[in-house]
Amino acid sequence: MPQLHLEYSANLRTLDTDKALLRLNNALVASGQFSDELDIKSRAVAHEAFRVGIAPVERAFVHVKLALLSGRSAEIKRQLSASLLEALKDVVPAQAGVDIQLCVEILDIDRDSYSKVRLPA
Repeated sequence: MPQLHLEYSANLRTLDTDKALLRLNNALVASGQFSDELDIKSRAVAHEAFRVGIAPVERAFVHVKLALLSGRSAEIKRQLSASLLEALKDVVPAQAGVDIQLCVEILDIDRDSYSKVRLPA
């Protein structure tokens, strides 16, 4: 916990996903909501097959889903969402002729059923 999923349309050819994930992870650490940076797990997935709307123009998206153990207030979730959106704005470059949408979604993981173990190194 937390689990961060970065999904994006594959037509964002200049998106540096390693840089984006590091920036997003840093935003989470800076929030003060997580006691151990090692707990933050993030990954990126490009979608080759996608459509944004119906108009015959080039469009793209970057969507972050952040799954957290339940129990955080709506205000904390809003702050996390806003900081992740700011991080996205910093790392997603504009592309001439492409309308790009950035969005963040915060999801609750049921605390009672979540399981985790660390295997020794």
